[in-house]
Amino acid sequence: MGKITKIGPKGLDLIRKFEGWSSKPYPDPATGGLPITIGYGNTFYEDGTKIKLTDTPITKERGLELLKMSLITFEKYVDSLTRDDINQNQFDALTSFCYNLGPSNLKMSTLLKKVNANPNDPTIANEFLKWNKAAGKVMKGLTLRRQAEAELYFS
Repeated sequence: MGKITKIGPKGLDLIRKFEGWSSKPYPDPATGGLPITIGYGNTFYEDGTKIKLTDTPITKERGLELLKMSLITFEKYVDSLTRDDINQNQFDALTSFCYNLGPSNLKMSTLLKKVNANPNDPTIANEFLKWNKAAGKVMKGLTLRRQAEAELYFS
């Protein structure tokens, strides 16, 4: 098996499911209204311009293009932070985690330490589940996402 550096269909589907879809810009409720997002949780356009509430609605096709463009950055982070022998499902789950929580949270996590020590360590599932809070409160959607990421990681 070669080194995995790109998200696969399962990971892409997981992200799309949990980010949800909006053709119109909206404030992120989990963060008190910032950042402004569109499509599948995108906060920026390809040129680096931030999404604004006054932006024009987009199509699902455009939203998928934006998501795939954004994921390139997160794929690179996951690739650079993890060992080279993780499998596609592991890469996909970690990329979803990184897309949702940011590379700095992945980088400092016990989750990453355990993945790099032994990617088959069963306690890794518990590490995903620790990241289910926003503004200090347990969020059902984040709990479900972390469970789905852990399931994908070990599937």
